[in-house]
Amino acid sequence: MPSAEEEVAEVPKVDHIRQELLEEVKNQLGSAVIGEHLSPGKDLWVRVQTQKWAEFARVMKEKLGFEFFDFLSCIDWKDSPYGRSLSSAVDIELGNTEQEPPAEALSTGVAGGDTRFQMIARVYSIKHNVGITVKADLGESMAIESWAGIFHGAAWHEREAYEMFGVSFQGHDNLRNIYLPTGFEGNPLRKDYPLMARLVKPWPGIVDVEPMPEVAEPAKTTPSGASTQNPDAGGAP
Repeated sequence: MPSAEEEVAEVPKVDHIRQELLEEVKNQLGSAVIGEHLSPGKDLWVRVQTQKWAEFARVMKEKLGFEFFDFLSCIDWKDSPYGRSLSSAVDIELGNTEQEPPAEALSTGVAGGDTRFQMIARVYSIKHNVGITVKADLGESMAIESWAGIFHGAAWHEREAYEMFGVSFQGHDNLRNIYLPTGFEGNPLRKDYPLMARLVKPWPGIVDVEPMPEVAEPAKTTPSGASTQNPDAGGAP
């Protein structure tokens, strides 16, 4: 089994496959690529202009051969005003849920970002055995073009993002709830959505756990066959 030093040494300093893929994406989309991050031997991320979101999907599938759709979702980079809803020193007190954090306080991960909400998706090339993750900023309208007409598997993922984050996918002809009842108000995966169940009842996993009952020590047998079991261990006297 290789050591940690050997595993680190195996990671290439230059990832020619992903570097060439990045250059090809830039050639196809030009200035629409506004952010990038390449981790050699691991993955490639790009951020595209919001209005080029669907064009990216079309280029990847029709021109670059990335025919496998992996996933699509939304990210809320806002810090929750409710902390983690746990009783620990790292939690923060309830704050004003209407107040947006300043833009400079947002951490939007690799490839950057300028908005609280971002779309994220991933496609894969089975032929070349490489994938690419793409992000795009979402403005106040929370609207973006649908991928459903390009990757049919994206339709279900977009319905989930619509329901849980409030994203409106232009061109999707069946945006409706998957999990929540019709008429449900709010988007539960937004950081400022109050999950009241966590506030009135301890979240599973942080409550005190009762100790396991004591287990009797196994009886030891002397060479003569007599038991030397400790009567205080909970077993029979």
